[in-house]
Amino acid sequence: MKLSKRLQAVATLVDIGSRVIDVGCDHAYLDIFLTLNNGNNCIATDINSNALNVAKSNIKKYKLSKKIKTVLTDGLDGLDIKYDDTIVISGMGTHTILDILNTNKLSNTLIISSNNDIELLRIEVVKLGYFIDSEIFLYDKGVPYIIIKFIKGVKYYKKIDYSIGPILKNNKEYICYLINKNNKVLTVIKKSKIFLRVKYKLNNLYLTYKLKKLQK
Repeated sequence: MKLSKRLQAVATLVDIGSRVIDVGCDHAYLDIFLTLNNGNNCIATDINSNALNVAKSNIKKYKLSKKIKTVLTDGLDGLDIKYDDTIVISGMGTHTILDILNTNKLSNTLIISSNNDIELLRIEVVKLGYFIDSEIFLYDKGVPYIIIKFIKGVKYYKKIDYSIGPILKNNKEYICYLINKNNKVLTVIKKSKIFLRVKYKLNNLYLTYKLKKLQK
């Protein structure tokens, strides 16, 4: 099975042989791939019964019905989560993800790809007792994605680490993406919003300085 670039990146962060709980599994492509190629035991969950039925059909197509469990549930509700599990949450907004994480027992490893508010995601998951082990930035069909692997433990982070990422702050492609994103935001901020405009301009000055250092 061939995965999208985004799901391929997620798969690279999953430890071989670990049990994976895939929240919002959609078509279960990740679960099928990990079962066939990575020796993982997977639980594919979704809140949408139609999406889960598609997942079940795909799992059956690959003759993996006895290996991949499917569960119709909201987030992690009702699941028996073990410490060594890997929880994967992808394709949701940060506030939805945090609602799931704040109301459930969690495992040692979280792999998360949020659609928005990445800084808030980093801050709040670290508060839950995790550190950032890996960060990936990529474009898949022209859409930018950030994937973060969190592991139980404590590390100290500076404010800039939360806003840019302790690992991605050294990624030239990501820095360029942030500069372009900030420039687009500046075009729509009213001139009367002086302090907000200054904030984005100062941010871009730092990012430009950082990019020049990385390019040396």
